[in-house]
Amino acid sequence: MKKIGIIVLFVLLAAGTVCFLPKPAGQKTGGKLTVVTSGYVAYTLTRQLAGEFADIIMLLPPNAEPHSFEPTPGVLVAVRQADLFIYISDTFEPWAKDIAAGAGKNTQVVKAAGAVPASADPHVWMDFDNVRLMAKTVEEALVVQLPEQAQTLAQNLAEFNEQLTALDDSYKKGLSSCQGREVVHIGHLAFGRLAQKYGFTLTALAGTSHDGEHSVRRLAGVVDLIKHHHIQTIFTEETLSPRLAQTVAAETGAQILPLYTVESISKQDFDNHITYIDLMKRNLDNLQRGLKCQA
Repeated sequence: MKKIGIIVLFVLLAAGTVCFLPKPAGQKTGGKLTVVTSGYVAYTLTRQLAGEFADIIMLLPPNAEPHSFEPTPGVLVAVRQADLFIYISDTFEPWAKDIAAGAGKNTQVVKAAGAVPASADPHVWMDFDNVRLMAKTVEEALVVQLPEQAQTLAQNLAEFNEQLTALDDSYKKGLSSCQGREVVHIGHLAFGRLAQKYGFTLTALAGTSHDGEHSVRRLAGVVDLIKHHHIQTIFTEETLSPRLAQTVAAETGAQILPLYTVESISKQDFDNHITYIDLMKRNLDNLQRGLKCQA
């Protein structure tokens, strides 16, 4: 049966129906663990913690929209052959919940945000305290699969938590003294937790996903807000078409800076192994520039 599954996966790959699978599913290289992750949040956390002990597959292609992703049959094959399938939550990735239900009997399914308190905002990784809980959940799952590496995995988790502490301190210090506190995001409402924790006001063009259309009335309201409050910088998402932000900028004279949701990533950043910490540092830098904060 395993041979048949691998053949099916090969055919699907050749036909271009499988999503982003950098490494062949179901094949262990040098005894490594095979881990399938839903998207980039799960991928980058797992990669940071597992290091050289796992071959990690990301189902969501770079630049893809995670809220409305539609899995292919090849995705199901990949998950059934994996040792671990890690996704964020049923709310953020309802498609991943369906995949998890069809996982193989030997596939351990891990919901990374399972220990995070429930909320209407699914972007739980925008709170560093939540990321600690998610990282611990992933680390515990890896230890189940690799008990002989428990000490190293615990050390990787400790180092990651140290990076989170330093990042939190940088945000507190870096955003403590700014000329402005209003962030206008020409994208969806992904940064609400970040705004609440570090004390800035957030206005987003869309809700917590891209499912809703950007109405003309909503867009006009955002433009009026920018003009009325003399906002000099607007922010946009790294993987969205820049045309909408450019239109708003042309209407208001505001400059454009990117904010990184982490839920999706560009192909270039993926190839360069850009991490969660890297992207959140970029967000801090751009928030400081846009809000004119003192260093």
